[in-house]
Amino acid sequence: MSTADNLTWFKSSYSGSQGGDCVEVAAQPSAVHVRDSKNTGLNFTVMSGTWAAFLGLARRGGHI
Repeated sequence: MSTADNLTWFKSSYSGSQGGDCVEVAAQPSAVHVRDSKNTGLNFTVMSGTWAAFLGLARRGGHI
């Protein structure tokens, strides 16, 4: 799996332009990496299927 340095990060369209609450995601075929753009040293990784399930739940307004 790639290190965070080799990933292409995308900022959430819901993130403000002031740089406050920014979430960035880098997708790979088997995993999705997530980080807070204010602190690029910390991130977490989930399997692609787990990320897809999370997004589906979020779109429906569900709770975990």
